Amino acid sequence: MSQHLSDEEKRTITEEPIITSTQILHLLFQVKHALQQKYECSLASAGLPKPVTGPRLRVLMEIAADGDMRMNELAKKLGIKARTVTQFIDALEKDELILRIPDPLDRRAIILQLTERAKPLIQKAKEVNFTIAEQLIEPLSPQQRAQFVDILQTLQSCKKSSGDKCSE
Repeated sequence: MSQHLSDEEKRTITEEPIITSTQILHLLFQVKHALQQKYECSLASAGLPKPVTGPRLRVLMEIAADGDMRMNELAKKLGIKARTVTQFIDALEKDELILRIPDPLDRRAIILQLTERAKPLIQKAKEVNFTIAEQLIEPLSPQQRAQFVDILQTLQSCKKSSGDKCSE
């Protein structure tokens, strides 16, 4: 098959470095970490208190968007384990941003509710969130953004279709 390639095509094939899936995965982790640090720093610069980190803010914003909800519903929406949600809720409750209220329909269940203290923080976060996101993604052209979203959605759909028990 290689005898059908031109000399230029052969050079191109041999000159391009081979990037392994492990290298791609490590780069993805490094970029995620760097973006998360920049995001956290930008939130702090915007005047949001330290307890309102990116992951905690995501929890608060989900509850704000959907209204009061059970912890298991929140875990499903966030795509994380229930025990992880419990850790976030424990911290947010300690910071007086979340209330746990017994579910009147099921006394075994707990409803999560935002406190009055949380509402202005969420509003401020919404105001700065768009600006932060634009600053972080600004280096990408519209075409690169579309390609990036396509790649991420492909990776996400592979995770869902693989039957990965670790993600449940």
